[in-house]
Amino acid sequence: MKSQKAIKQSDMQRMLTEGKISLPPLKFCSIQLAPVFGGGRQLDAILEIQWGIQRRRFAVEMKALSTPMALRTAVNEVTSAKLPPDTLPMIMLPYLSAAQLQELAQGGVSGIDLCGNGVVVAPGELFVFRTGQPNRFPSSAPIKNIYRKNTSMVARLFLALPRIARTSEVLAEVNSRNLLGSIFRRSPMVMGTVSKAIKALEEDLIVSRQQGLLRLIQADKLLDNLLDNYRPQNPGETVRRKVPLAAPELLGRLVLLGKELNLPVVATGLNSATRYAVMQRGELFSIYCPQPEALLSRLPPGESDRFPNLEIVTSEDETVYFDTRIDDETGFRWASPIQAYLEMMRGDKRDQETAVQVRDEIIRAVGNLP
Repeated sequence: MKSQKAIKQSDMQRMLTEGKISLPPLKFCSIQLAPVFGGGRQLDAILEIQWGIQRRRFAVEMKALSTPMALRTAVNEVTSAKLPPDTLPMIMLPYLSAAQLQELAQGGVSGIDLCGNGVVVAPGELFVFRTGQPNRFPSSAPIKNIYRKNTSMVARLFLALPRIARTSEVLAEVNSRNLLGSIFRRSPMVMGTVSKAIKALEEDLIVSRQQGLLRLIQADKLLDNLLDNYRPQNPGETVRRKVPLAAPELLGRLVLLGKELNLPVVATGLNSATRYAVMQRGELFSIYCPQPEALLSRLPPGESDRFPNLEIVTSEDETVYFDTRIDDETGFRWASPIQAYLEMMRGDKRDQETAVQVRDEIIRAVGNLP
């Protein structure tokens, strides 16, 4: 069955009864839908499985999503139910990854999906583990795009503010930290986008609502998801110039020009690495700016462009200007530690080694915030 639409629990029940779900070499030989257990508790199915002469019965809890929260909820419900004698717990999701199957096996809970993956556990009698089948129900997977492009600013915010009272505060913070959007008066992020992103973060067990607060609970997993979904921007023109100014003077001049021209001028993530980790970088100073020609027209020209000391990367990607950090002494804006981490992890071996330091600092800072 190929589907781009959201799967429903009724679809899952139908596929099970029509024999469209299988897990060789096991045979599903008896199916009872919506059985009632002790205390009136109802689960979604009783499934009898055969392997050779062995038969085992499983109580099945179904969920129509494949998120970490759906997995946890299904496991909690089936393991807390008072099951009939000789009946083992099982869950059923549209898709189960290898990592999820391993987690189930470690907990002694069986699980099958609609794609041909599964683990069946009968302690001391039976253990079958099958994985590698692709997800045929992508709409039931975690919403990946919240970790990508502009929506990723919501996820990034929680690494700077791991405890926030209300969704409206998340919206206000995201828009206030969006430097490019503010200066160029772009359409701000709206409440619906923020709510969708927060819901996905909750489904992924990265953010939770505790005592009236939205709280970041897995900073390391959030960084992993941002990195997995990070796509370096396709930069516009990159210009390199030899500007006859020493580094401190050049920095000061860029700050003044940014204010005079009302332009965002921000160091690239790679160039910001020295702000967050011990690292030596070359003489070339690299910045993002959406209109480099405006800057260049106001900078003193050099006699030659040999041995350039300034690189301007044309970019209108809002994420590279998001949550920039202002130097108290110079007023210059540096990329956020998250942007630095993501860019360095896409760099060479030395950059990746330095990125580990930045990652550790991000996680340490989250843990130390009140």
